Amino acid sequence: MTSLESNEKKTRIVIVGGGFAGLNLAQNLYKTKNYHITLVDKNNYNYFTPLLYQVATSFLDPSSISYPFRKLFRDKNINFRMAEFLRVDPATQTIYLSDGELQYDQLVFAAGAKTNFYGIESIEKNAISLKGIDDALKMRNALLTTLELAAKATDLAERRKLLTIVVAGGGPTGVEVAGMLAEMKSYILKKDYPELKNAKGAIYIVDGSENLLSPMSDKTHSETKKAMLDLGVQVKLKTRVADYTDGIVRFADGDAIEAGTLIWAAGITANVFEGIPLASLGVGKRMKTNEFNQVEGFENIWAIGDISVQITDPAYPHGHPQLAQVAIQQGVTLAKNFLAVEKGKAMKAFKYFDKGEMAIVGRHHAVVDLFKHKVHLSGFAALFIWLFIHLVSLVNYNNKVRTLYSWAVAFITRDQALRMIFRP
Repeated sequence: MTSLESNEKKTRIVIVGGGFAGLNLAQNLYKTKNYHITLVDKNNYNYFTPLLYQVATSFLDPSSISYPFRKLFRDKNINFRMAEFLRVDPATQTIYLSDGELQYDQLVFAAGAKTNFYGIESIEKNAISLKGIDDALKMRNALLTTLELAAKATDLAERRKLLTIVVAGGGPTGVEVAGMLAEMKSYILKKDYPELKNAKGAIYIVDGSENLLSPMSDKTHSETKKAMLDLGVQVKLKTRVADYTDGIVRFADGDAIEAGTLIWAAGITANVFEGIPLASLGVGKRMKTNEFNQVEGFENIWAIGDISVQITDPAYPHGHPQLAQVAIQQGVTLAKNFLAVEKGKAMKAFKYFDKGEMAIVGRHHAVVDLFKHKVHLSGFAALFIWLFIHLVSLVNYNNKVRTLYSWAVAFITRDQALRMIFRP
């Protein structure tokens, strides 16, 4: 009873979503005794989004990039609730979940974004997207199943179609997926599938802009395209995928390709929740916030990470990019502001510090732009930075060791023994 009474006197902070933003907020608040913190997520684990594509292409095991929340929060002043968020009632400060309800004093949305299919039903129905562990395993199963079908196909045209893959989206996810698939085609396909040794089939990467990794520097644009072509990936720019039906990918420019697989990495849109009015939503259905990440129209509802858009930063008048670093920094800043208010101090406006952008193309090539494109790196130096940053960003020591071991095996042998089809 004493414990319950003690909790009732604390400020109840409910965090919806345990990704980069939500996790960093919780882990920077838990040491104070004045907050009762509850993190709500539909999964019971946190996962490292930038490496999902390596799970999808059988180079990493899911456990290498994920970790259970309850073990992360062990011996910390953080409560966990596995449930799906349904709606919020701001008038009563209540959120409704798939398994009940919760009262809050401060509500923080950190629920991220989902795949944006731009209203194209055929693509949503037939393409493979990549936003979570479930998606990564689905992609892995689909790719491996398609290879098995191609291995026993007797019609050469059907085999070529099955072995043709189109990756829609020239951002980091699309580039890294296409590069990994090209590596598999060059070094693994002929070993595991001798029936396909001389089989035809191609990997395409498609984007509507003039360059791959378009937000990055001109040097990155040219180096990335060259690396893709060297890997045997066909690059198709300044057009978009318009339809995918009956194994035919149709483009906005009228072209078409027969392909057994369309991987959709062409955009995201924020998750939307009942109880937040349309007037509080901005571009990409992201919640509009002030400089402190406070949702417009509310005093005690906040949004951080991909689900929020903040246009008060003069350096980013259209909102910050939906990147992991933005989410991490917003989570840390909001935690500092909560702690400042607790001490009677003023909050500080969020300012994004751009640490740079990076991507890896295949096994050997990486590109890194630092300090708003003032410094560009490629080759071994960029590869080392990419590996180091991704390794240290994993949430647990066990994840770091598993991932480093898997990378070492894959780099030395150009192979990995994770190509199993596990069906739920």
